[in-house]
Amino acid sequence: MTDVFSRASRSLHRRWQHAGNNRRLERINRQMSEAESPGGQPVVFFNASTRLLGLSLNAAYSLVSSWAVRLAGTPVVHFVSQSGMTRCVLGTDRDNPRALPPCAGCIAQSRSIYAHSDARWFVYRSEEALEKAVAGLGVNDLQSFEWQGAPLGALALPSLRWVLRRHHLEDDEATRFLYRQYLLSARRVQLEFTNLLDEVKPQAVVVFNGMFYPEATARWVAWQRGLRVVTHEVGLRPFTAYFTPGEATAYPINIPDSFELSLEQNARLDEYLSQRMQGNFSMAGVRFWPEMRGLDEAFLARAAQYKHIVPVFTNVIFDTSQPHSNVVFPHMFAWLESVMAVARAHSDTLFVIRAHPDEARPGKASRESVAEWVERSRVLAMPNVMFVKPHEYFSSYELIQRAKFVMIYNSTIGLEAALMGAPVLVGGKARFTQLPTVFFPATPEEYCQMAEDFLRAEHIEIPAEFQRNARRFLYYQLYRTSLPFGDFIEEDGVWPGYARVKDLQISAFHPANSPVLHTIVDGILRGGDFLLPE
Repeated sequence: MTDVFSRASRSLHRRWQHAGNNRRLERINRQMSEAESPGGQPVVFFNASTRLLGLSLNAAYSLVSSWAVRLAGTPVVHFVSQSGMTRCVLGTDRDNPRALPPCAGCIAQSRSIYAHSDARWFVYRSEEALEKAVAGLGVNDLQSFEWQGAPLGALALPSLRWVLRRHHLEDDEATRFLYRQYLLSARRVQLEFTNLLDEVKPQAVVVFNGMFYPEATARWVAWQRGLRVVTHEVGLRPFTAYFTPGEATAYPINIPDSFELSLEQNARLDEYLSQRMQGNFSMAGVRFWPEMRGLDEAFLARAAQYKHIVPVFTNVIFDTSQPHSNVVFPHMFAWLESVMAVARAHSDTLFVIRAHPDEARPGKASRESVAEWVERSRVLAMPNVMFVKPHEYFSSYELIQRAKFVMIYNSTIGLEAALMGAPVLVGGKARFTQLPTVFFPATPEEYCQMAEDFLRAEHIEIPAEFQRNARRFLYYQLYRTSLPFGDFIEEDGVWPGYARVKDLQISAFHPANSPVLHTIVDGILRGGDFLLPE
């Protein structure tokens, strides 16, 4: 009885906190509408895939940025779903795709977020001809499906893979049903967003991520008109955001060739790396390493039987399935097959396959996982192959220190290994491969040949620019492109990874009073570089 009362009390307290957070949003929005004096062409903001019933970090970044644009004198129009999609990304039940999303709660939350703002709501309307056109199609045909010039199948595909936590989609009725709903909903977004652009004639569009199908479709529509589109994602540090006119998930950064770290900047970076290599870091409100252990005696005894150690770092499926990742291999599992072919030919080397710690995170666990691939492919039958499960928190950094070289697909550990001076052989396009930081062959054949060469070499010669560029890239990513919102938002006290706006006067959100918001407004309105000044 005590436990029941305690749970009820906590639930009541969360609801009370949540209601208070929303009242604060409504108050600030009201004051914002009284203080703004907008004029000229508006900016359209759209982020249907960031939240449902609360204010997520990305929803908070979007909202605070829109306030700054309004206070800078430019009108803002919010494009908002009012049951505008039959299935949205976050509202999808992957175990029961026919379950309806929680539209009522989401709409109620939107009314608080966009209170006293220029919100244009859109609703879903069926299109009979389109429904008939997709009714009998399989998954492969749906991937290439276009309708009146719009690549609806391609626009919806990343969302489907993300929701189902799979790269290879099963051609069953549940998957086909969900794919059809995403296609139909993308079409509704296309038509409604087209009508909005016709009406308000904006100077720019700001969307979350740009990969999930609602925002991807809006971005595609805007591109057809030559409009500037800005996308945003979470930054690398807590409470930071990344804004770019490119693809936020690909993280394009323009680092001047002349940029070199000063003594102070090097010290700042070293302090960050010291904390990270102890597991003391989080991203998007999630701490991946609740603990980090050193290599145990059993591992060291096994490793001592081999001439070399080669760690093989995999990634989570919702990062490796991004279209811009698979430029060498068709997908991460094809890369793993090639890596294991190398392992079969080198029995004197211990290959340690390391699953990403986020692969088994509750609520985001991969449905097509490295763990399942390891079991299915029976690679552990090879004595020189070892698998480290996602919840085994031993230090990857100690593993790198003992490695002949490091193999990754596209995870951040590759950048950290390069910073440690290790040779890194990369199979998928990563954020840091835009600079020479690692070995990044152009074809699968070149990749396998380079692995062979590394294993035979007495010493692997690493270009001096790799470590220099790795430090330059990470510093830019941490302290120039990751824009801190900690002055404006904090943890909401209700759900992990969600935020609330701090109790501030609206003058705090004026770009003249914040270098961060000035940087964002300058980037949106005047084509600035979204780089925070030192």
